[in-house]
Amino acid sequence: MKRLALDLRPGEYTVARLSSEAEPPVDLLSADGDLVSITRTGAELSVVCPSERWTRDDGRAEGDWRLLSVRGPLEFTLTGIIAVLSSELAAAGVGLFSLSTYDTDHLLVKQADLQRAVEALRSSGHEVHELG
Repeated sequence: MKRLALDLRPGEYTVARLSSEAEPPVDLLSADGDLVSITRTGAELSVVCPSERWTRDDGRAEGDWRLLSVRGPLEFTLTGIIAVLSSELAAAGVGLFSLSTYDTDHLLVKQADLQRAVEALRSSGHEVHELG
């Protein structure tokens, strides 16, 4: 696989779990450019958003995540992107939360693991660019 360019986004993110019956927090979907993901399954409603925008206290929420986004758009025919990145991070002992959008893939790593994650990705030949 070719080496990838990833952007380290500014700020911290929260990953939250609400009950499957909860109303989706659609107020988070403003057009400010930050990543927000709201996903419902039969068992839960998961939310990923910038930490400063998470104000709910119903459910479980975990902050201190940092966002790495693969520069896209990526073609649907590309395979193994998350597999490669996650195995490189796993080898460095870094856990992750991943999600994909139509154009690209995103990885969240805990702030405490960020330096190890960036070093692991760079030592594997990927470019990691810190954004603003």
